[in-house]
Amino acid sequence: MKQDKLIAFALMLVALSAISGLIVITVFIFKEGLPIILKTGPQNFFLSSDWDPKGGHFGIMSMIAGSLAVTLGAMIIGSIAGLGLAIVLCHFCPSELAAILKPIIELLAGIPSVVYGFIGVVTIVPFIRMYLGGPGLSVLASSIVLSIMVLPTVTSISIDALHAVPKNYWEGSIALGATEWQTVHMVMLKAARSGIVAAIILGMGRVVGETMAVIMVAGNALEIPRSPLDPVRTLTSNIALEMGYATGQHREALFATGVTLFIIIMFLNTIALVIARRSMRNEAKK
Repeated sequence: MKQDKLIAFALMLVALSAISGLIVITVFIFKEGLPIILKTGPQNFFLSSDWDPKGGHFGIMSMIAGSLAVTLGAMIIGSIAGLGLAIVLCHFCPSELAAILKPIIELLAGIPSVVYGFIGVVTIVPFIRMYLGGPGLSVLASSIVLSIMVLPTVTSISIDALHAVPKNYWEGSIALGATEWQTVHMVMLKAARSGIVAAIILGMGRVVGETMAVIMVAGNALEIPRSPLDPVRTLTSNIALEMGYATGQHREALFATGVTLFIIIMFLNTIALVIARRSMRNEAKK
């Protein structure tokens, strides 16, 4: 009994240390960033695109728009490709081949982000510049690079979610006369919906927080993107590019950018979790 209590106490300390670490980080970021937001005014800070630290102007609207555009593009491409790969490996691929391909796809997660950025600069950026126009360094280039980076996460978790669906769902649907694709579309994907949403949530977190690869292929222009071929600067890129020499209000504004990024991530995760819970409730009712 004493040993069980000791283990339970140790586990509780580990859990509390993780929570306390999160609280300390949150308090520190908000403590450093909120004063400049209040001094500048929320409207001037969030809704203005005038970022000129030397002149005392700290508008981050262009960076918010850039982050959302890159995230949306990357998740559309990455989610479709990752879910498609998961479906093929689970239901339309020989098990021996799937056992080889799945670890290979997961190895992509171990490649440093700077390597992805370099590949994007050497291959994707010139391709876009040559065949689609624009400078090449753009929202589209960033979205493609980030979608490749997020592919292992979405694919791996989606495969686990599809494998977690009972086999009798598949067998029952086939026995009733449905084709394999109809079974995947109408039965398996709906049954695994909550796990697939979780995969997209984790992928979204990777995309929003990525820095180095985006710096290399986004163009880092302080403008609101009007098309996928326009260069952009994201919130994370802005922090990484300017934190090394920022002082005074400039440094506070970069912390405020971190506060904005924190709020956006929490907002997106909350929306995704609500969707996941609704899907789980609908499945329970059925």
